[in-house]
Amino acid sequence: MAAAAGALLGLGRLWRLLLFLSQFCVLSGGETTEIPPYVTKCPSNGLCSRLPADCIDCATNFSCVYGKPATFDCAVKPSVTCVDRELRAQESFVINMTCRFCWQLPETDYECTSSTSCMAVSCPRQRYAANCTVRDHIHCLGNRTFPKMLYCNWTGGYKWSTALAL
Repeated sequence: MAAAAGALLGLGRLWRLLLFLSQFCVLSGGETTEIPPYVTKCPSNGLCSRLPADCIDCATNFSCVYGKPATFDCAVKPSVTCVDRELRAQESFVINMTCRFCWQLPETDYECTSSTSCMAVSCPRQRYAANCTVRDHIHCLGNRTFPKMLYCNWTGGYKWSTALAL
């Protein structure tokens, strides 16, 4: 009987300790109300398949063949809400895209920094190191920001026809 009472007393102490620790976690800010920075790019209650890449996490498709259409299993990031075509809330969904790395995209799908320190009127044509970033609505594999060597495109303010006439 004394052993059972001792075990019950020990269980009561353990319960109080767990209750204290759970309250301590709540009061110390274990739950944060801070909004993640990517949320500003994520339209609320839009179609999941149209969310920008910053709003979703997608599993790697190891059977993806370069240049071919592929499906990717994706999930929305915390604090992001989206719906399917029937307007039902979704947390996971599938996107279809062409299998290729971001740096292999056509130039219309990304923006690059420009250089003001190079001249286009040189032979051979001069290049500069640019940092390129994929547009929000484009999905691709790998880093969405990448370096690329671009040709200088500075003309000194003249149209080519004017420069030729001079």
